[in-house]
Amino acid sequence: MINTQKKRHATSVTERREMILHGNTFHVLWRLSIPTLMMAAVSALIPLSDGLFLNNSAGHIVAGAVGYSQPIIQMVNALSLGLGTAAMAILGQLNGQGDMNGIRHFSTQMMVFSTFLGVLLAPVMVLAAFLLTNRMDPQLAPLVFTYLSLYALVIPFLFLAAIFNSFKNATGQPEATFYRMIILLILKIIFNALYLTALKWGIVGAVMASFSSYLIIGIWMYYDLFIKQGELRLSLKGYRFDKAAIKRLVRLGVPTMISSFMMNLGFFLINQEVVSFGPVALNAQTIASNINSMEFTLPSSIGTTITTMVSVNIAAGREENAKKIFFQGCILTLILCALMIAVFVPLSPTLVRLFLNNPTMSQAVKNEIFSIAVPAMNIYTASIVGFGIFMAVQGAFVGLANTRAPLVAGVLRIWILRYVFILFTKEALGIFSIFWGNLFSNIIAAIIFFIWLMRTDWSQGLMRSAGVNLDRK
Repeated sequence: MINTQKKRHATSVTERREMILHGNTFHVLWRLSIPTLMMAAVSALIPLSDGLFLNNSAGHIVAGAVGYSQPIIQMVNALSLGLGTAAMAILGQLNGQGDMNGIRHFSTQMMVFSTFLGVLLAPVMVLAAFLLTNRMDPQLAPLVFTYLSLYALVIPFLFLAAIFNSFKNATGQPEATFYRMIILLILKIIFNALYLTALKWGIVGAVMASFSSYLIIGIWMYYDLFIKQGELRLSLKGYRFDKAAIKRLVRLGVPTMISSFMMNLGFFLINQEVVSFGPVALNAQTIASNINSMEFTLPSSIGTTITTMVSVNIAAGREENAKKIFFQGCILTLILCALMIAVFVPLSPTLVRLFLNNPTMSQAVKNEIFSIAVPAMNIYTASIVGFGIFMAVQGAFVGLANTRAPLVAGVLRIWILRYVFILFTKEALGIFSIFWGNLFSNIIAAIIFFIWLMRTDWSQGLMRSAGVNLDRK
């Protein structure tokens, strides 16, 4: 009776592993992607809601300053993303081998290490704020300095969140990250309303909303991992630093760290080009990015599920099944892209107007923002097809424990294709060179990266997975 009930409800880590290995691939891909897609939708609502509160309560200059600061924050956060990507690949392969003790041991090691690293890197934000605002637009400089300096308080929680997501996704529990994201969205709305709308704290309120939200989420994540009873409950009892485990984590994560850092450095330099067109253009670009975040995160989130399913199948020696999963993931990505285009292109004028309800903003400024943001949105929307396939291919590479390929692809997409395109066309296209560069780089990078994956020996992923076993004496 008990065994029958277990078979009906594939909820444990072991059962989900069997489902990934032996179930209908498209059905399992879709089933595991649903929580990830829902999480992506919710996560995209966070910058969208932030942008609405910032524009309508704090003003377009404050909103532009926050948008300008995001690539700088993400450059610091690149370390957590790199560690998270490496951890997901290693944990996915440990899961594929059915090594539950290995998952618990490695997860504890990476959780402690990443949290410590996040605390250590927090002061970097203050230094970055000081260095970057010396020669900025006088309207933006004090706002950017305040935002980046105070955001140092949030950095450790970003590291914890990245590792939490990796742990849950790699063990076939993407719904856990979805629950966390829903709570975060609700908290952000509550605290944005408090600090920005009610208290009118401006740029300080924007940081405090993030800090208050992540503090509560951090407590919840600790409870979920270390206190809540479960098959993979972690424990700090008897903890000893495992140099071999951390060395492997860092070595595998470094390419993704560099890729993410270089990508966001590219975004920062692109923002420098946007700033040269003035604060209004910066705000229009930020509005378009906030709205389009949902269009980008939904199709690209399939790549996360591809990583999990490919890594588990490769570790189990099922190379052909892993390839089948990748191709079906691309099909699912294209379906989502078509839906996003059909929904967002007709709605773009209405969505942009939602950000232009600040009574202190002149009609002339509103019209200027509108004239840039709407066409920018539509160009961004067209580029999600290339980006979605790009992320699906990247997910397959990570599932094969090949994180060097995403490093090369990231540099190619942002620096060689997009930034160079902008530099060569900005005189002719003006501010719109930013948006056309996005479309051009995503499509070309997706084509190049896809061809690279097709020429890759997938059996090498199995050879890499053989080195996952860690010394836990």
